[in-house]
Amino acid sequence: MADQPKRDEELRLRVARDFIDALPHARTLGMQVAHLGEGEARIVMPWNEKLIGDPQTRVIHGGAVSALMDTCSGAAVMAHPEAPVSTATIDLRIDYMRAAVPGQVITARATVFHMTRTVAFIRATAHDEEGLDLPVATATGAFTVERAS
Repeated sequence: MADQPKRDEELRLRVARDFIDALPHARTLGMQVAHLGEGEARIVMPWNEKLIGDPQTRVIHGGAVSALMDTCSGAAVMAHPEAPVSTATIDLRIDYMRAAVPGQVITARATVFHMTRTVAFIRATAHDEEGLDLPVATATGAFTVERAS
């Protein structure tokens, strides 16, 4: 039985990864899972010319950053030790701090900081390669927690 917690964690992480891989927009935007832990996720999105929102500055469209942060947040919920069967965004507030540097990978990090029986609350940040102390955006949100019956 000593291996059961490890198997449970592996299953939870596989479910979370499968959840992300099944999202068409995540594939289209080139999102890649970099880390899944207990209620936390890190997803990277490579810079892609197709994602440019402003042709003059070549800055990635805010909608792509928003989709990255939403997906990463959902992944964190799915990777929580009390992993739900599924989740959906109830509310996601994103504050854009600055434009991402053209040509740089954007990384989103999300953490579940509180979970009730029916709602998970998250905090997330998005950074380009300029570093963690200079976020592109921050977010807070609430996600549904659908449990097996």
